[in-house]
Amino acid sequence: MVLFFIKNQIETDMNAFLIGGTSSGSGKTTLTLGLLRALRRRGLSVQPFKVGPDYIDTAWHSRVSGTISRNLDEFMLPQAVLLNTFYQHVTQVDVAVIEGVMGLYDGYGTDPDYCSSAGMAKQLGCPVILVIDGKAVSTSAAATVLGFKQFDPALNIAGVILNQVNSDGHFDLLKTAIERYTDIPVLGRLPNLKAIELPSRHLGLVTAHEQAAYDDAWDQLAEQIEQHLDLDLLLQVSVLPPVPVTDDTLTAALKGQGNGLTLAMAYDEAFNFYYQDNLDLLAASGVRIVRFSPLQDQAVPDADLIYIGGGFPELYAEQLSANQAMLNGLKRAHEQGVAIYAECGGLMYLGESLIDQAGQQYPMCGIFQGYSTMTTSLKRFGYCQASADQDVLIATQGAVIRGHEFHYSEFTTELTPVFTCTKERDGQILQHWQGGYQVNNTFASYLHVHFGQNPDLLLNWFRRGRTCR
Repeated sequence: MVLFFIKNQIETDMNAFLIGGTSSGSGKTTLTLGLLRALRRRGLSVQPFKVGPDYIDTAWHSRVSGTISRNLDEFMLPQAVLLNTFYQHVTQVDVAVIEGVMGLYDGYGTDPDYCSSAGMAKQLGCPVILVIDGKAVSTSAAATVLGFKQFDPALNIAGVILNQVNSDGHFDLLKTAIERYTDIPVLGRLPNLKAIELPSRHLGLVTAHEQAAYDDAWDQLAEQIEQHLDLDLLLQVSVLPPVPVTDDTLTAALKGQGNGLTLAMAYDEAFNFYYQDNLDLLAASGVRIVRFSPLQDQAVPDADLIYIGGGFPELYAEQLSANQAMLNGLKRAHEQGVAIYAECGGLMYLGESLIDQAGQQYPMCGIFQGYSTMTTSLKRFGYCQASADQDVLIATQGAVIRGHEFHYSEFTTELTPVFTCTKERDGQILQHWQGGYQVNNTFASYLHVHFGQNPDLLLNWFRRGRTCR
């Protein structure tokens, strides 16, 4: 790929497109994974992205494409940081494939541009490939596509892909109707592929970490895409306009601030919900990252900082509880003042015990008084803002952090919460609740946070980390 720097833009022969659906469940993830593998099989370098805060889809993207997928989250990230995240990676590859979220115009509230796939495509200046379910429909599919086109004429819907269309005759009927009434090219179809459906559970898809045996299916999916989609036409309609040159002021603000610090990061089947950009910011600041497994390892690495992300500790509760050496090591690190930061599953792990859906109780670290209980329904879901009611590990009193909650468990404790959380939509406050806990130099909450929103989140953590020396 050749890059030409002209004034404040980069001229590039690269392609980028966003896979948008008419609704959740339209087949965006399966199609995205298949396209990633098919394009890679063509010898093209690909960069996957995901609109929104999802961890599981990005892990699948990374596994299938061989390139780490990135989140594009308008709620948590300032626009300059979000655009820089996109542009700095998109200029390194031949094709960027962006998986949308929910339906094309579904966002946070009723504004079709805010935190939606459509809004993201317009910000990035990239075309949309619309996926529609073609099962049990004919000319009405054209009405669906026309409605999406006319809803926002400023949005570039450059092509349509039909999902769950098994016969050439049915496809020809749909293609003729859509192209006749909308002037949008139909790029092909994807048959109903039961053998390649991703397994799921209460938080969504099963994680890529647990499904190594599933890898052969991606080549099968890619073969179906190569057979039934016009990839040449897809690349033809998805050329990216000139890319603006951006300054990475966030990384510049953090550069060298973590020099000399070591961070131990929990990473295994139980804990693997991390934004890659968070890890990149830590590394760019000079922090040395050492991974460890709460499931398998017997000791916590010597570190100034410990990071325990989300995941599925409830599925591995017995094994986590049985690793007494690790539980003792984490509690000892806490008592020694190591700056420990934990999110969601990490909070569950740092409590006194975890009760699974069968009612079985398993002892955990015991750093926080209280216990987690798995339930059969979502307790919290969606974006929220957390205001710090006191100084905590990553924020000073009064600071506001934007994040995302998605959990089926409840944490029961008599500890005083340190966050006041607010869920707001369309300018109206829907809900207030308390959450987050700080004990000495250890902090945990249900909130998933992208550090790119504010360098102070990491700088505060670094300062706490240096106090334990």
